[in-house]
Amino acid sequence: MNRNRLAKLLVLALCIALPAWAGTHSAAVFKKLQSLSGDWEGKDDHGMLVKTSFKVLASGTAVMETLSPSGMEEMVTLYSMDGDGIALVHYCPTNNQPRMRVVPDSDDMKELSFDFQGAGNLKTPAAGHQHHLVILFVDADHITETWTWRQDGKETPMVFHLTRKTG
Repeated sequence: MNRNRLAKLLVLALCIALPAWAGTHSAAVFKKLQSLSGDWEGKDDHGMLVKTSFKVLASGTAVMETLSPSGMEEMVTLYSMDGDGIALVHYCPTNNQPRMRVVPDSDDMKELSFDFQGAGNLKTPAAGHQHHLVILFVDADHITETWTWRQDGKETPMVFHLTRKTG
């Protein structure tokens, strides 16, 4: 076998093998979501009280968030690994279940931006539903969640600034 052909085979082998060696960043970022376990409270952008709690479930394969904004019914969101990404299903008092997903591009992401993938029990795409979520990791004890509600093509953000409760 000549050197040129051998070099091409080595390059081809590396192109096939490198993605498998590199793995994904989702496992490291999912650990960051797991580290949120516990009770949190804070305020929304209007100064109203908001509480949330995170709980690691099912042998560490899921994280459940129970969010209670002031004046609204409680909402539950389940986060889980999904191949090279992290998926969520949001159980909303409006009786629909938006699904969102993010593919982390590093192990130490400071912000997760979940994009809408579809929804269970959504009568029409124009019906009101949570359409986007951004979680900003400020530090180990502070996060900001920005939920985007979409209805009739109009988007309304709801921002929650949260601090881990101690003691």
